[in-house]
Amino acid sequence: MELSLPLDYAGDPRQAADEVAALESAGLDAVWVAEAYGFDAPTIMGYLAARTERMKIGSGILNVYSRTPALLAQTAAGLDAISGGRAILGLGASGPQVVEGWHGKAYDKPLGRTREAIELTRRILRREVIDHHGITDMPRPGGLGKPLKLLTKPVRPEVPLYVASLGPANVRMTAELADGWLPTLFIPEKAHQVWGTALAEGAALRDPALGPLRTVAGGLLAIGEDAAAVRELARPKIALYVGGMGAPGKNFYNDLAVAYGYEKEARLIQELYLSGRKKEAEAAVPAEFCELTSLCGPESYVRERVEAFRAAGVDMLNITPVGPEPTRLVETVKSWLQEGDRA
Repeated sequence: MELSLPLDYAGDPRQAADEVAALESAGLDAVWVAEAYGFDAPTIMGYLAARTERMKIGSGILNVYSRTPALLAQTAAGLDAISGGRAILGLGASGPQVVEGWHGKAYDKPLGRTREAIELTRRILRREVIDHHGITDMPRPGGLGKPLKLLTKPVRPEVPLYVASLGPANVRMTAELADGWLPTLFIPEKAHQVWGTALAEGAALRDPALGPLRTVAGGLLAIGEDAAAVRELARPKIALYVGGMGAPGKNFYNDLAVAYGYEKEARLIQELYLSGRKKEAEAAVPAEFCELTSLCGPESYVRERVEAFRAAGVDMLNITPVGPEPTRLVETVKSWLQEGDRA
């Protein structure tokens, strides 16, 4: 089991890179760089490649609307080249607020676009001559273009492709086609009831050459007798996602909360958040939701949480260390993961 960390995309990227480089020495295996509508991810990923030596560097995520499949493949190839083969391309449909509000693109065909991005990225990295006609036409009919192949030779002809997905159809496609899965607000004890069928159906269609689907999930990390209080820090994120990431009926995270069994709470959180009462929305998040999506408490309890994520099929534990000694936290959890791998 590997250990990764989501980069704080709202902070100073140079300072964050300094911190990540220190955590690499402590045993961190990978870092995930989000994009949203702040700094672009590939620029920061390139900087991280220069500042680190061993860890994998993943986008978490690049959306499939704002970049063409060819540009996604070029980004993967470029990052893999400057990092010496450490790139992971995390893809996803994002959501209507970012795609339509920020990028000015119609939020249509999310599954088809993601499927096409995966297919074309893999073909481009293999340096195939691309003559493809679907959602994206390469080359554009009636134009001056001709079928092309990637000009430069990639370090690896296959960069791992991970997909962020939550809904049944998208998770089914992820299990069929992707190298890895990036779920959000993952509760290991409830994951099978929500996604078990979709994962099994996708796996039944999966090319054996891809190997098993890898899963990346985790949450806030704090270890100590009074560390349970750190779970409260999860409230703003959960309220934002469940309450604010989309209109009523168009919020994937709200749907997930309902599937977890928090139907009444999910409805209330959304009503409060969309009416501008964010603190009340945060207070409405169930304490259990905060607890089960995090790893905060006494050492014996956190070790149990780690094993719960492992038992749910998580291959890469994605943690956000909280406290004055993040290096110690990474070293501690990394040692537990290594013990578990040997067991």
